[in-house]
Amino acid sequence: QVELRESGGGLVQAGDSLRLSCAASGLAFRSHGVGWFRQAPGKEREFVATVSWNGAIKDYAESMKGRFTISRNNSENTVYLQMNNLTPEDTAVYYCAATRYGLGYRLRSGYNYWGQGTQVTVSS
Repeated sequence: QVELRESGGGLVQAGDSLRLSCAASGLAFRSHGVGWFRQAPGKEREFVATVSWNGAIKDYAESMKGRFTISRNNSENTVYLQMNNLTPEDTAVYYCAATRYGLGYRLRSGYNYWGQGTQVTVSS
């Protein structure tokens, strides 16, 4: 059974940093692209970042470039999202997802597996 488990969310103040983790089990993690998405109340789930199977190719949504960094450790079956200089607009539930397509996608429909999400709340 495939499981993706996010952790690291919480309540922080504007300007603070958080590192989210996505631990995977039950799949050939080393061959999967992994993405982070987020969903704010009343809004659609949006793309945040993705990393290829080997960590060599990374892609970010425009508003996250320079603030967020995605990385992975295949020996630990874990993907990370380092988030710096957070703003209240970053408040959302953050989800990780895995795709059999090793390079990753920006589109939600490209992902085969999803985690349950972790809440990030940024106060002003």
